[in-house]
Amino acid sequence: MDITLSHSLYDLTNDHHIVMASILIITILYLIYRKRTTIYLLDYACHKPSLSHRVPMSMFVEHVELEEQFDSDSASFQIKILEKSGFSQETCVPPSLTRLPISRSIYIAIDEAKTVIFSVVKELFEKNNVTPREVDILIINSSMFSPTPSLASMVINKFKMRSNIMNFNLSGMGCSAGLISVGLARDLLRVHKNSLALIVSCEIMSLNWYTGKNRSMLLTNCLFRMGGAAILMSSRARDKKKAKYVLEHVDRVHRAQDDESYGCVFQENDDENKVGVSISKKIVRVAGEALKQNLALLGPKVLPFREQLRYGIFLTLQKMKILRKGSFYVPNFRKVFEHFCIHAGGRAVISGIEKSLKMKEEDVEASRMTLYRFGNTSSSSLWYELSYIEAKGRIKMRDRVLQIGFGSGFKCNSAVWRCVGNIKVDKTNPWSDRIHLYPVQVPETIDIV
Repeated sequence: MDITLSHSLYDLTNDHHIVMASILIITILYLIYRKRTTIYLLDYACHKPSLSHRVPMSMFVEHVELEEQFDSDSASFQIKILEKSGFSQETCVPPSLTRLPISRSIYIAIDEAKTVIFSVVKELFEKNNVTPREVDILIINSSMFSPTPSLASMVINKFKMRSNIMNFNLSGMGCSAGLISVGLARDLLRVHKNSLALIVSCEIMSLNWYTGKNRSMLLTNCLFRMGGAAILMSSRARDKKKAKYVLEHVDRVHRAQDDESYGCVFQENDDENKVGVSISKKIVRVAGEALKQNLALLGPKVLPFREQLRYGIFLTLQKMKILRKGSFYVPNFRKVFEHFCIHAGGRAVISGIEKSLKMKEEDVEASRMTLYRFGNTSSSSLWYELSYIEAKGRIKMRDRVLQIGFGSGFKCNSAVWRCVGNIKVDKTNPWSDRIHLYPVQVPETIDIV
């Protein structure tokens, strides 16, 4: 009897210790979570090409008509696409693409990379009083141009950065690579606390002019334009007071397991063995599917309980086959975010997302105006859009911004930023010289003559 009671007391005490230990572990994990490193966006800069790099519609038409490698059908197709592109007369290309015949070489591409990258990095350093040797992490993304030594090495050499800098050069990641870089920077800054990260997002055009007859490949000549951006992110506590934004979420969806998505944007040889990047007609639908998956990840993190409950009820009714097949419930993200930056990949993509998310015209204004003035600058387009919203004076303290990027693979990435500082607009903002002229009404068809 005494032995049994003794064992019972021992077991009870042992269980008590296990419970207490479990509570202690949970408490420690909770405190670690609560004290998770805050990631700040200090500032960013966008490349504003020289006026000499402008390619008015009439100049583009002249080039495709005089380019001997284009037949009449290829030239007519490009002109037709340009008429409906939503571009202004101010979009820019590197000088090599304004020559006849067009010049392409590794040296010309490197010169373009230096022009774009060095200018934005220098501007960012100067206006934030940051020295190159302060940078602990360097990330550069450029999908189509990856020389040796890398673009990251080129920046380290130019600005004489430290020998122990952590540097990464991302290629082949498409137009969504900018947010992939943000996600990588976030993860590195959490591990390497009290650090400063520099991101450079760009697309070098000089080697990518396509001269074949494949129409899906000719689209790239019409859509992509010159641009780039540099971004400073930090996990240093002392940067709290001078930060513009805090990074709240980064979510990524990759659909390469699906053959249709994988082949939607694809670099390959055409029938004449000319290299080009084909863009499928299905890209809007593929982008829509990727967006749904991304928002399914993001929604539970940001949506109020009422919206999540509605979504849950919708899924239940759908599984019970009470709702018709193909129906889809779109949560009201306008209740969560004050501002939206949707990758300016093309007119159809922007309109498709506007319709899918039941947005208002003002929600996609920054995207449409960026496409109009600067064209598709690939992974850097989101930062031109954020610059537009800032130049308009629309971002207030505690406002939240949703950035959505799409890219080959097929990928859909999103980032959520919360404003924590006073946004000051100066002459370095690429829109500062003429923001009063925007928004403009973009006609369905632009007169290119």
